[in-house]
Amino acid sequence: MCDIRLFQSAQKDYTAAEMIWQSCQNDEMILNIAAYHLQQSVEKILKGALECVGVTVPYTHKISKLLLMVTDNSANLTITDWLDDHAEMLSEWETETRYNMDFLVEKRKLDRAIPEIKKFMDINGIRDTLREELLDPEKKEKLLLFLPEGKRNCTDFELNCYYIMFKKKL
Repeated sequence: MCDIRLFQSAQKDYTAAEMIWQSCQNDEMILNIAAYHLQQSVEKILKGALECVGVTVPYTHKISKLLLMVTDNSANLTITDWLDDHAEMLSEWETETRYNMDFLVEKRKLDRAIPEIKKFMDINGIRDTLREELLDPEKKEKLLLFLPEGKRNCTDFELNCYYIMFKKKL
């Protein structure tokens, strides 16, 4: 079953990466930490969307494998071209930044990744403001009917995540 805590954790990873990136002063080892959190953010969003369509998510950090699974299982995500083109780089950031002390992420790659991953998150409603589709009061009300009564008083972020879960039924 889909658990929106994965999406919440993904947002926190992105926020951590962005904060580190903004204050890194070109410290390459700190940039590695930012890169790791960016990879984690993407991985958690992909795994969360797969869970929302009932897929048992394998133990993997390979973004390319998860992207293929999202596509093959019609998970409710829009995959950006940048993400598709940089899946291997992101996967490398997960392992190399933690275990290879000689590996250093280039600042220019992080400078590009930060806004591109933010764009991926925004397109998919992983944000605090209500996604465009739910600005329609009828669609928002229909979505709320899928939720147990105790969950209907939720934040815009949570509603956005529930939209990923129930989009096909709306």
